[in-house]
Amino acid sequence: MSTPEGEEITTVFRVMKTCYEMLKDRGYEVEDSEINMTRKEFIEKHNGTIRREELAFTKSKPNNTEPIYVFFPNELKIGVKVIKAYMFLMRDENIHRAIIVVRHGMTPSAKACQAEIAGMYQMDVFQEGELLVNIRYHYLVPEHIPLTKEEKKELLDRYTVKEAQLPRILHTDPIAKYYGLRRGQVVKILRPIETGTSEKDKDAFDSNKKDPKQEICYVTYRMVA
Repeated sequence: MSTPEGEEITTVFRVMKTCYEMLKDRGYEVEDSEINMTRKEFIEKHNGTIRREELAFTKSKPNNTEPIYVFFPNELKIGVKVIKAYMFLMRDENIHRAIIVVRHGMTPSAKACQAEIAGMYQMDVFQEGELLVNIRYHYLVPEHIPLTKEEKKELLDRYTVKEAQLPRILHTDPIAKYYGLRRGQVVKILRPIETGTSEKDKDAFDSNKKDPKQEICYVTYRMVA
């Protein structure tokens, strides 16, 4: 029979697993052992007791670039005090990006504070419920590939189009949020023809194979708005 403590451990375990998967998909260096850790191993690692505030960790991309902090505040709903505490910690460690996994949300003043410092410190906030399963692996979600600045320029030059002519995807879209995409970035979307979209959803920009050995896909591009 499950207990509240056991259910909480399961929740945090699943959320942590999704966080590691998300970071790896964003290009961060994550060990396979972290992603594949079992619930039993997770419990043993933390001595059977979960203290959310002690779960915080950092990751970097190759060559120790673009470090990111991942925080797990214990408060049910975080306020300005928590946001500022994380901001000062990030400032001291010269880290400008973070993921904050909240239990039930943020106060209006905390959201305002987050928006105010967004120019210097980018904080992606997720509720635990959003990370219990990894939406990227859902069979209805097509593959998304964020483009680099160079790839975006090449795309615009190749098709002689302007940014304003690209279809849009909101920065609040779950997948855009998953990849940490910001306004102005472009994402490439691959939809297999067998389970793909209707003709009206196809782009005029491209339609090819993502790999010669793989199924043919509709290739579309969206700019984050």
